[in-house]
Amino acid sequence: MQAVTSQDVADIDRSVRELSTMPAFLEAALGRVPPHSMALRPEGEEFAMVEQACHLRDVDREGFLLRARRLLAEKDPVLQPFFGDVVARERNYLAQDARSAARDFTLARRELVAIFAAASPADFARSGTFAGEPLCLRELLGMVAAHDREHRGQIDALLRRLAAP
Repeated sequence: MQAVTSQDVADIDRSVRELSTMPAFLEAALGRVPPHSMALRPEGEEFAMVEQACHLRDVDREGFLLRARRLLAEKDPVLQPFFGDVVARERNYLAQDARSAARDFTLARRELVAIFAAASPADFARSGTFAGEPLCLRELLGMVAAHDREHRGQIDALLRRLAAP
């Protein structure tokens, strides 16, 4: 990956701002779901609302944050995957509290956003290996943004299905 240029900085700033909006999006979505529906999985949905909140919390804390820290602190780290479906089953997300998970997600996301916001152009070029391929901090930022978009779509679809008669 080439070093980040000054013309890339605006794109990075825009992505960082986008990441900072995800906790509010999740909170608003949780506010639209009655407590008795938090663990419902309408047909075709991968995660119930509580599972969405828990997954976002855990992938930020144990996936994205850990990768960002290691990319900045180590030379060419080998970064581990986060298997969200396995973690969801092992931790019994359906029995957890969605609002508590959302609060913890907000804390993790603030830390992740702070890391990206403070990174220099040279930091964004720092790289390691993920899934057998090179991954730099800038690409990790893009990965987080894509993950957020995917889950926004899933949450929007879930909210539509939960609201349907």
